[in-house]
Order: sequence, then C-alpha cells, then structure tokens
Amino acid sequence: MEQYEPDSLSAAQVAAMRRSATSGRGALTRRSLLRASGMGALAVGGLGTLSACGIPPAKREGESPASDDHSAKEKRISFSNWTEYMDVSEDEKSRPTLEAFTKRTGITVKYTEDINDNVEFFGKIKPQLAAGQDTGRDLICVTDWLAARLIRLGWAQKLDPANLPHAFANLSPQFRSPDWDPGRAYSYPWTGISTVIAYNSKATGGKKVDSVSQMLEDPSLKGKVGFLSEMRDSIGMTLLDSGKDPGKFSDDDFDATVARIQKAVDKKQIRRFTGNDYTSDLSKGDLAACLAWAGDVIQLQADNPDIKFVIPDAGYITSSDNLLVPAKARHKTNAEKLIDYYYEPPVAAELAAYINYVCPVEGVREELAKIDESMATNTLILPDKAMAAKSRAFRSLSSKEETAYEEKFAKLIGA
Repeated sequence: MEQYEPDSLSAAQVAAMRRSATSGRGALTRRSLLRASGMGALAVGGLGTLSACGIPPAKREGESPASDDHSAKEKRISFSNWTEYMDVSEDEKSRPTLEAFTKRTGITVKYTEDINDNVEFFGKIKPQLAAGQDTGRDLICVTDWLAARLIRLGWAQKLDPANLPHAFANLSPQFRSPDWDPGRAYSYPWTGISTVIAYNSKATGGKKVDSVSQMLEDPSLKGKVGFLSEMRDSIGMTLLDSGKDPGKFSDDDFDATVARIQKAVDKKQIRRFTGNDYTSDLSKGDLAACLAWAGDVIQLQADNPDIKFVIPDAGYITSSDNLLVPAKARHKTNAEKLIDYYYEPPVAAELAAYINYVCPVEGVREELAKIDESMATNTLILPDKAMAAKSRAFRSLSSKEETAYEEKFAKLIGA
C-alpha cells in the first residue's frame, strides 16, 4: 500500500516550522544565526515550494531506483551540511578531518554549508528528486523528521554495509533503530540532540529540580517554569513523566498530555513556552527551571556555575541530525566511505570536541580525553550507559496525526 504526502501544510504546521527555524530546535547554539535567517525567506509562499505542486506517491519501504555509481573513476564527493557543524583549524583556513580523509583516500570533498533550515533545504532539492534527477549532492545532513520523509518517498539510497564497517560496529545503541529507519539501512546519525531539565540553583534556593511533575506542580516554582515551543520535546518529556512511551503513544495519550500541561498553564505555573531564548531567562533566574537542549546547557554552564541539568528518572527525548545519500547521487561508495570515516573514534572525537553535540560513536571517550578531559566526562556530549538507556525518540507521525497534533499544541502554547 502506498503512502501519500499532503498537498498542503496546515497553518499550525507552517507556524511550527517557523518556530523551529527561528528559535526552536532549528536554532541550536552553533547554528543559530544561519538557521534563523534562513527562515526569513520562507514566507507562506516560500513554504509552498514544499508542497503546493503535490508530491509523488511515497514508498513505504523507501526503495530508490538504482543509480550509476561513478566513485571508482571520479574520486570526489559533494557534501551538504549545516553551518558550524564541522571542525575547523585554529586559523579557520582548513577543515582538519576532511583534509585527513582526502590525504588517506585520494577522494576530494566539496564541502558546502548550504543547509539553513530543513524546510528550506527540502524545497531546494525536491524538484530534482521528484523528477528523478541528481541533486548534485552525494551526502546530506538533515534532521530526523526530514530524513524519515526522504526515505519514505524513496529519495534516499540504501547503504551498503560492506562499506560501513566502523559505522556498523561503533554506532551507539541508542541510535541504532529509529522507527523511520529500522537498523539504519538508509542513514547514520551525525549528532544527537538531547532534551533535558535545566535549572538555576540560585533561583531555586538550592533545590534540585528533577522531574517534569515537579516543574508542573511544585508551588515554589510557580511562574518560573519554561516549556519548549517544540511539540515533540514538551509533549514527549511529559509523556515520559506520565509513564507513557513517546514511541508508542495513542491519540488519547496525546490529549491527556496536552490537558496536563494546560492545567499548569491555567494555574500560571508555566511562565512561557520558549525556543532557545530560554537561555537568557535561565541565566538571569527569571526561569528557575525549564526544558532545555543539551547543546545550550553546555554553553550556559561555561559562563554560569548555577546552571545545572538533570536527566529525569522517567527518561528524556533524543532526536538526531542524519547523513543520507540522495537518490541519483553519482558517488555513493565515496559517500559511504566518508560516513564510515567519521565513525572511527579518533575522527569522531575531533569532530565532537569542536561541535559539542551528542556524539553517536561508541568507543570515543578515550580519544576525546586526549583532546579535552572535561568533554570526555560530560554526559551531554558522551552519554554514559545509564543515561543512554533513558533516551527515547518521539515516534514518526502520519500526515494526519502531525496536522492534528500541531493544531492542538498551537492552541496550548497560544501560537
């Protein structure tokens, strides 16, 4: 049975995408300026490029047509990524890990930071993919929901495990089998993004804040609690706190979670719903506790010793940015070699030391310690086994579910 994408986006979905790009998960730390500015060009008309012309029938299994691979004769690769998502030398004139890859393999990398926003990028590559044409890119890095869509549409190539020995062996268990790509047949994570509880110990009077229940109900926190304007994070963390699995929840579970958060809104327990602009309020103490992204917390702790974080006993939400080979890419084998290269622990450590996101590579701790001991012991970069075991992913949504859920969430947060 074939699956179809919607012909248009609902107003709630458009609003959610704008929130994500300008202040939400799409505006995280190192990528904030470019992601935010990218959405400025996406007025309602711009978003129309995503869906106004309709999308061809999608394939549940995501099998893209076989492509001619020119890797053996053409020792090159074109890699599209987000800004500030690759290590650079101190003089900012070179990219050490990419240069080392070329020196070892003879494969030159055309590295382009041309992904400003998932929605904008999808609009950019969709016409060629829909027409069965090469996008001019051999490797792309997109967030999990867009990776899921590209696979579902049959616009990503299935990877050859024979070319990915390090990736297959060293991928962290918590990232091994997302519901949108079981067994990682089409993708490998570049980084992980964790949603945690952050609090200002000075603002809480030294009290630890360690659960969503406490955030929603503790009278001492009234008016000083922040939740996120990203649906999957706020709903997902509250589902976990309620004993529900974000990977398997029902419509009734979603509605009950919205009602639970609404109760806290009505009692003015929640001060506001934020993008990553919570960072200033948390540092100042205007927010005593909030849901936060790990990348931000690492930066905040460097400047403010009062900022603490907690992984709730109930668990936490993890998302990922992912490497895929687009359909019709000319250099699939070369792209696979580059993916595999970044799963070698010394290389992964060099990358993690620069970008500070969750590293999805097992066995990297000793290598990272050689670079920076504090990073090697930071569980926001390298989750230990106990923390990794608590990670949960928000399940993939059908088009109908996404529309309905975003509309309900928009009402909750007053968007």
